[in-house]
Amino acid sequence: MAQYELLLPKMGESVAEATIIKWVKQPGDMIEMDDAILEIATDKVDSEVPSPIAGKLIKQLFKEDEVVQVGTVIAIIETDSSVGEHVPVTTQETAQPIVESIPGTEQLVSNDTVRSAVKDNSSDRFYSPLVKNIATQENIAVSELDSISGTGAEGRLTKDDLLNYIQNKKTGGSLGNAVSETPKSAEPVVIVNAPTNNPSVQPTKPVSQPLTSVSGSDEIIEMDRMRKLIAEHMVMSKQTSPHVTSFVEADVTNLVLWREKVKNSFEKRENEKITFTPLFIEAVAKAIKDYPMINVSVSGNQIIKKKDINIGMAAALPSGNLIVPVIKNADQFNLVGLTKSVNDLARRARISKLKPDETQNGTFTLTNVGSFGNVMGTPIINQPQVAILAVGAIKKKPAVLETEFGDVIAIRHMMFLSLSYDHRVVDGALGGSFVRRVADYLENWDLNREI
Repeated sequence: MAQYELLLPKMGESVAEATIIKWVKQPGDMIEMDDAILEIATDKVDSEVPSPIAGKLIKQLFKEDEVVQVGTVIAIIETDSSVGEHVPVTTQETAQPIVESIPGTEQLVSNDTVRSAVKDNSSDRFYSPLVKNIATQENIAVSELDSISGTGAEGRLTKDDLLNYIQNKKTGGSLGNAVSETPKSAEPVVIVNAPTNNPSVQPTKPVSQPLTSVSGSDEIIEMDRMRKLIAEHMVMSKQTSPHVTSFVEADVTNLVLWREKVKNSFEKRENEKITFTPLFIEAVAKAIKDYPMINVSVSGNQIIKKKDINIGMAAALPSGNLIVPVIKNADQFNLVGLTKSVNDLARRARISKLKPDETQNGTFTLTNVGSFGNVMGTPIINQPQVAILAVGAIKKKPAVLETEFGDVIAIRHMMFLSLSYDHRVVDGALGGSFVRRVADYLENWDLNREI
């Protein structure tokens, strides 16, 4: 009998790790090819890991709720010898990940370093390449690294352990949960308390929560994993970016009439419904080209100007949670392509079939609060982006129109657009001009446009 090492598969260019949330198969269970063995989670997306072979699961190398690096052996499957040659079994102790990754810090690790993720010669303790690079950036010697307790497998020092140690060292242990400005990191990292053996670093006190009175008629609901992630991300965004919101009311009568005119023929021809979302995304992509400094992120004192225009669209899930699939290079699609991409991502988001990479690398986000009947909103920025646009419900209203014969009052289709932006790098002139330009593209929609 041969033994096959099941690796955590690569799930996208920007996905480096995943959390095991459930083992579908247990040791001793027989497995058919393509059977789901376990369920994993990366940020907001849940996925199944299928088996590439048939056999019997004989060992699970990680427990539920553990975080595993891509490429790490996660299970051992016993197969018939005819299936393939024997693969030497790697134990959990030796199955060290190739590299740890913090989103936005991949540039800290060179290709040569990634290939040589081995133990430091001056220490008996294993340190991943990313931990070594962060230590080098902070001038932390190996002897000092050895004094820091790790929370990883077999006491391994993780990136969070090291970043927490650095933050506490800089602040003298006076801060609890803080946001670290890691050198060259395009995305802020949320730092939490971790144990340390350094006597000069004292554990920080947790931020006190307001007391809540609970009566016998109250129901206590534990947050699920996704809600916890959303909560942490929202709090971090408000702590990171000073939010400002600008509003514009747009007359989208031409847009509404045009969609009403083409929607039936479009659905018959393309077998897809055309909603307002791809029309909004097209206008946003055009406006970003006009104002490229809205398509940036912040790293310390540096502004990173993005070449690609990757627009995320917030989608509500049946559970009530929110997910943001991303249309990559949205400016390169025509309206038919945008419509099909929007419908495909929305459809798969509702049934939890998005791929992990399809929620990564967004540079701007659109959220449609009008789908809930709201006329406007003040959305929270999706970090590390610097702006998010909310579009409200389209309502018929009396409006004043200027004509060659004088002003008249007419019934028009009106909609509010609200742009929340990071006031560190986007001032009122840029933010206000951008949202006004989006409105201009929607207001000046060509009623005779062919699609």
